Amino acid sequence: MKKRLIIILTIFISLINIYNLSFAEDNLTLTTSETLITNDTISDVSDPNFTIYSDGAILIDSKTCNILAQKDMDKQLYPASTTKILTAIIAIEKLSLDEVLTASYTAVMSIPSGYSNAGIKEGEQFTVSDLLDMFLIHSANEIGYIFAEHISGNISEFANLMNEKAKELGCKNTHFTNPSGIQDPEHYSTAYDMAQIARYCMKNETFRNIVNKESCKIAATPLYPEERYFKNTNSLLDSSNRYYYEYAIGVKTGFTSQAKNCLIACSVKDGVELIAVLLGAEATETGLSGRYMDAINLFNYGFENYKIKNFLDANTVIQELQIKNATKETKILNVVAKDSLSTLLPANYDVTNLQYSIELKNDILAPIAKDSVLGKITYNIDGITYTSDLIASSDVLKSKVMITILQVLLAIVILFILAMLISPKNGKKKKEIKSIKII
Repeated sequence: MKKRLIIILTIFISLINIYNLSFAEDNLTLTTSETLITNDTISDVSDPNFTIYSDGAILIDSKTCNILAQKDMDKQLYPASTTKILTAIIAIEKLSLDEVLTASYTAVMSIPSGYSNAGIKEGEQFTVSDLLDMFLIHSANEIGYIFAEHISGNISEFANLMNEKAKELGCKNTHFTNPSGIQDPEHYSTAYDMAQIARYCMKNETFRNIVNKESCKIAATPLYPEERYFKNTNSLLDSSNRYYYEYAIGVKTGFTSQAKNCLIACSVKDGVELIAVLLGAEATETGLSGRYMDAINLFNYGFENYKIKNFLDANTVIQELQIKNATKETKILNVVAKDSLSTLLPANYDVTNLQYSIELKNDILAPIAKDSVLGKITYNIDGITYTSDLIASSDVLKSKVMITILQVLLAIVILFILAMLISPKNGKKKKEIKSIKII
């Protein structure tokens, strides 16, 4: 009797194992046949086929910060008034636009002769908004000192704040000593570093709107009874100027005799936003402005040679799976990309050459709802990671066939057990009856 029970239990356990093993193949981590890579290097920072008249220059994609062209981008040079963009963004982040500041005697009188100013008088009061307009559009140097005194108490402390911010933004060869770019041998930067600062500033809508203005008007004050009007010093924005560039949206000019002509410019065309930094620009052979010709040539080069390209479209089938425990009608499942992915690439680059990696969950079993996240696809291009979730393209229903089979088998086992338990008793009764007849 005990042997029979052991046999029955063994059969029962075996049936359970068979049921579990029937779906074991689904318990896998699947990857593509593509090679898993750390990075696709696409950008080729080659010298453009035109002369750059600046001592240091760079052209970057504003979105990714990829370098599209450069000349001595890490050379330490004087930034002149392009310095003001860092002071401005600090003021925007630390002050409210409607806050009223008062010009001190020190701030007004600290500007050397020959430097641009807004004629602000000691004791004049302006909102931060008006000060930013005069600072970035007209390049009024005294305003940098007004901001510095109000935010940090003195110029030295504010310069420390500027340097901390520059380091935070990824600047490697920059040191500032004042808020406006007044000439100082210890006040320097590079085209690369100023591009990092400009890229950060252009993410701020307040800053972005100011540097795109062609001019500004400042209402009269008790100490200055006339309205002030200032035209943007950036000729790229002036439709009447020979250097007007229709796609330009900023940013800031600069000049001192030591720094020569400087310019930070930003342009947008067909969804592509580029930033150019030109430091230490000379005039061209024909007497044209080197900084503006450099900016225009660099922008044209960038827009002609680079385009935003989709390298993954939403709903693209990435992999086909067979779900073992699904119904016959739903067991074939397409895993698709949830999002489209794109970036700035060379115009002639074939996106099918990009490699990628796929990760799928290791417990993909029915039931599965449409749009359920099953994994992710990852691209790494020029050090930047692009990722999209992978989702189920349809519902997957769980099959009931194996459950039905198991239920039938279990019923058979139960009936067998009952039969085995009953049969010995019947045998015993028959023997007893037989023995009585013999006596």
